[in-house]
Amino acid sequence: MADGPTIVATSGGIRRSERGDPELAPLVLHAVALSGVDGRAPRLCHLGTAGGDQLWWNALFTAAGRRAGVDIDHLNLFPMPSVDDVEGFLLDHDVVWVGGGSVANLLAVWRLHGLDRIFERVWQAGVVLGGVSAGSICWHVGGTTDSFGPELRAVTDGLALVPYSNGVHYDSEARRRPRFQGLVADGTLPDGFATDDGVGLVYRGTALVEAVTEVAGRGAYRVVREGERAVEERLEPRVLPGAW
Repeated sequence: MADGPTIVATSGGIRRSERGDPELAPLVLHAVALSGVDGRAPRLCHLGTAGGDQLWWNALFTAAGRRAGVDIDHLNLFPMPSVDDVEGFLLDHDVVWVGGGSVANLLAVWRLHGLDRIFERVWQAGVVLGGVSAGSICWHVGGTTDSFGPELRAVTDGLALVPYSNGVHYDSEARRRPRFQGLVADGTLPDGFATDDGVGLVYRGTALVEAVTEVAGRGAYRVVREGERAVEERLEPRVLPGAW
């Protein structure tokens, strides 16, 4: 377990290996390192809820973990929870990693099965919570999403374990940056943090302690409301071992 509630919220974590297979990239491995595991293989629980629990992706993720020396299990919620004791299952892992997809659908399904309350207890217990895209926004108050269609909209009912908004894919999708800033400027979203692809935010408790990156040159950003506009400040991330 980590020595306190820890979240690694990212726009990355998986990359293609030289042979073309997905592999665990430095952001996932950093979440594993923060769990403090020593003397045994780390245990990571993957949730693919936002993508509909695709079994083919679960298999690729499991294989990626095996190559990295990380034991991977999956908590599937389709067509029903894959374990009887969801909370006990999550607490038996060192890291939870949540995949991308529809954050709106993810939040609805999680609440239906009580995971909104479970995750707060799992976080407090020291299991490192992490994820990419939808798996980043979910831990925040909200962010921008294409869950409802091609036009980006606000999602404002995140789990709010940290009291900020979250912008993902800030550099790779042209509409993300202005939409996120607009939603902060008009008060739809609270002040928050955004990440370029390959960048992650590390929270201890509810405080952002650092930004980290697996891709040199990428950035993180603090976006705050000042009057009727949003002001953006670049946060230079620390480059992780194994970055490219």
